[in-house]
Amino acid sequence: MRFRNSTRVERLCKWADLARSSLYYKAHPGPRGMKASTYTPIGGVLVENAHVVDQIRAVLTMDYCTYGYQAMTRELRSMEYEINKKKVYRLMKESHLLCGKRIKTQGRRAFVKFRRIQASRPMEYLCLDIKYVWVHGEGRWYYQLAIMDVFSRKIIGWLFQRSIRQTDVVRLMRSLDLRFGLKGVIIRNDNGSQFIAHQVRQVLQALEAVQEFTHVATPEENAYIEAFHSIQQRELMDRFTFASYYHAKQHIEKYMHWYHNTRRHGALKGLTPEEKWAQGWACFPVRQPFAGAQQGLSRSADSFENYLKNQPLRINLDKPAGPPYLRLAGEQAEGVLVANSLEENVQLLGG
Repeated sequence: MRFRNSTRVERLCKWADLARSSLYYKAHPGPRGMKASTYTPIGGVLVENAHVVDQIRAVLTMDYCTYGYQAMTRELRSMEYEINKKKVYRLMKESHLLCGKRIKTQGRRAFVKFRRIQASRPMEYLCLDIKYVWVHGEGRWYYQLAIMDVFSRKIIGWLFQRSIRQTDVVRLMRSLDLRFGLKGVIIRNDNGSQFIAHQVRQVLQALEAVQEFTHVATPEENAYIEAFHSIQQRELMDRFTFASYYHAKQHIEKYMHWYHNTRRHGALKGLTPEEKWAQGWACFPVRQPFAGAQQGLSRSADSFENYLKNQPLRINLDKPAGPPYLRLAGEQAEGVLVANSLEENVQLLGG
């Protein structure tokens, strides 16, 4: 502000493209609101919070005691402390006495029976996992969720966000179901909180997909997606620094295009994932489960079969870049039911 005494502040702010309110703003020194209490009443007498923390430690040293803050609040109140659970939580958190959060799930999980997957066609097996991506310019981690078709090694859906929640997984699964149909597809994932969530399991069950979980601490049971993340780490993350979230996302989009269309995969006998994907659909033509949905029918297989029961069906393989196109003869000839390629609808999948 060496020109502050030479001209008006209003003009200086205009030159710097800065609002005057920002110039005069001063950060509040410390957290806002009422200061936390430093004493706790017990039997009509005030004692320091340090005494309460010592009492909490004494309780936790008992054999087999793993109380959380709610159980600890009941224990302290039985000792005549006048304290609520919010204060107990604050004291235990500041003293690093909280137990690790445990995720409770409903129903039994179906664990994998075979470590190695033998996929004979596209959309037979899918595997998914979450990877941490460090964004240097922002100094924080972001999360990338990728879903791979095991047969072609193609990433058919991915997300890159500040956080990945169960609602994001549900939204992505519904999008894949609309595009390819997930009925009968086997989906393999680890035991992350986003995947074992009751909502995710319930939605996949409604879509008639088969979800299976790897055993704890066995990443080799999800080797295909783990291998992809290792390749991506070596070829992208270790070679570039990201200035921002959008810079990282732009690089990931370009890398996905290169990985699908240019990179030769040894396990695919030198084919690219896109070539293997197209080859698989050419060898195994199937009816697309989502076709009937475009005519207002339900997502069930029975409705789709009833819709096609009396309709002549022929498969158009003129465009081998994706799943076979379905075309109905007669009056439905103009209503082509098309499964667009992933690249044409990348925004639908959040990529």
